[in-house]
Amino acid sequence: MKDDTRLRDDPASRGSSIIAVAAGDAGEAGLVPGSGVYAALDLGTNNCRLLIACPTDDGFRVVDSFSRIIRLGEGISATGCISDAAIERAIAALSICRDKIHSKKAKRLRLIATEACRAASNAEGFRDRVAAETGIRLEVIDRETEAALAVIGCSPLLDPHGRGAILFDIGGGSTELVRIECDPGEQNPSPRIRAWMSIPLGVVTLAEHFGGRDVTPQSYAAMVREVAKHVGPFAAEHGDDLANMHLLGTSGTVTTLAGVHLNLARYDRRRIDGVWMSDADVTATIARLLGMSYRERAANNCISVERADLVLAGCAILDAIRDAFPLPRLRVADRGLREGMLVEMMREDGALSAGR
Repeated sequence: MKDDTRLRDDPASRGSSIIAVAAGDAGEAGLVPGSGVYAALDLGTNNCRLLIACPTDDGFRVVDSFSRIIRLGEGISATGCISDAAIERAIAALSICRDKIHSKKAKRLRLIATEACRAASNAEGFRDRVAAETGIRLEVIDRETEAALAVIGCSPLLDPHGRGAILFDIGGGSTELVRIECDPGEQNPSPRIRAWMSIPLGVVTLAEHFGGRDVTPQSYAAMVREVAKHVGPFAAEHGDDLANMHLLGTSGTVTTLAGVHLNLARYDRRRIDGVWMSDADVTATIARLLGMSYRERAANNCISVERADLVLAGCAILDAIRDAFPLPRLRVADRGLREGMLVEMMREDGALSAGR
């Protein structure tokens, strides 16, 4: 199998951020004096992601980034433990993150872990080993904090003329759903969280249970039904009056879906982040993916071998959400927890105003 573990800077984040960040190598122009360098690390069930940035007059500028699929949660649903192989993959990726943090002299840090470290019985030992071998001390956040950070990270993509959105973050081991409301016409919408929920299903856990390589219409429908059991009660309570609202999705599932929809020769964040897809667009693209074999999915440069066995599980989660919240438009976000952490830290330090 081709070694495509994304040992690289993360071009999906370079030169861009959630708030009017200057593209490209802008030097030091516009940086807020004395504000320092910030680093946000998100160790998820499937990915390890790092973003390093400096505040600017109108947002922040990304100075370095990293992303690697490590599948930390692989097998946890069956064994209850993070495997030795996953630990080695995580430590290798986190060592690179440590080196980047040191090289950029980042002093203000937030280094979080999510569902895999919430669920695994050996998570404490894993975090101790990470601290001993890399110097990185991971903070395990709860699901409510994860949802709140996703809202901060993605809120600039809310339709300023709308009433809000149903935000969803499809992770490796869990999926967060948030109903966001705001006042139409606001230039910088100030989102209010009306309700949120987290379900213990993500692309890794769902694919492991139902199979992700060879997905039949029957197994796909079974995945949708399983997710619907969790989403249904939330929609029944909070799915009223959806007029002038839209879906807002952040995750590898929706960014991959958008790349396939646009027929991109290779993934390009600049064309993905903020793109709108109609309900018909989403339906057609999922049908296209369901018609592909595992090999065909692996050969697609917007999917690759890393996501070929996970993307349909993610689509099943998305379809359950779409069934529960039948909204006509989906906006795709290639941003999320890291951007949310950076904005939160910068606001706390006074390097970024609350309205930005």
